[in-house]
Order: sequence, then C-alpha cells, then structure tokens
Amino acid sequence: MNEIEKYILQFPKDVQDILRKIRKLITDNAPEAEELMAYGMPGYKTNKRPLVYFAAFKNHIGFYATPSGHSEFSEALSTYKQGRGSVQFPLDQPIPYELVERIVKFRLTENDNRMKSEMERKRKPIA
Repeated sequence: MNEIEKYILQFPKDVQDILRKIRKLITDNAPEAEELMAYGMPGYKTNKRPLVYFAAFKNHIGFYATPSGHSEFSEALSTYKQGRGSVQFPLDQPIPYELVERIVKFRLTENDNRMKSEMERKRKPIA
C-alpha cells in the first residue's frame, strides 16, 4: 500500500470514495504524472513541476491547482470558498468532478508548454 492510499484510508468511507475519484481523474488524464505526498497531502507533478494537490478536511475537499489553474477557471470556481491557488469543495454539496478534470487538463497543458518553451530556449544559439 502506498502513501496516497494510506492517506485516503484515514477518512470515512464516503470521503474515501471522493478522494479516490479525484485521484482517478488525475491519473486518467495525466498518466505520466509523478504521484507523491507533499505538504501532507497527495500531489502530482509533471515535467518536474507541480500539477495539482488535493486534501480532505472535516467539511470540505481542498483542491490546489496553483494560482494559474484557479485564475483560468475563476468564473466556474466563483461559488466556492477560495484562497490563492486553492479552492474548497464542501462535502455537503456535489463535488464538481468535471470541473476538476478540466482544471487538471489545463494544468497538464500548461506544464507541457512550459517544458517545450524551455527546451526551445536551450536550443537557440546565442547571437
């Protein structure tokens, strides 16, 4: 059993189901992502850059997609409590899985584009 599964198992069954579904959305859409525990929560990296993190709390699921992931979806996230680079999905409301998936895809593209830009810069000869 890995660290992520141990983390998930510490919560009530209904919360475990939510966490597993979020985890599956991430791994299905970013199968090459490195899965790790960071800041005490499950996290994912692509191209050595943070992709997303998530965590369970007493009354909500925290989802962390860095400021860019949240600013890109600010309108869709506007009904949820937010911080810089974080959003809270209340456990007494349906979790917006489709929105989580869209954010993961956006962050994945963003990380891929950054890597491509860096590689292009390294290839350009100095004038």
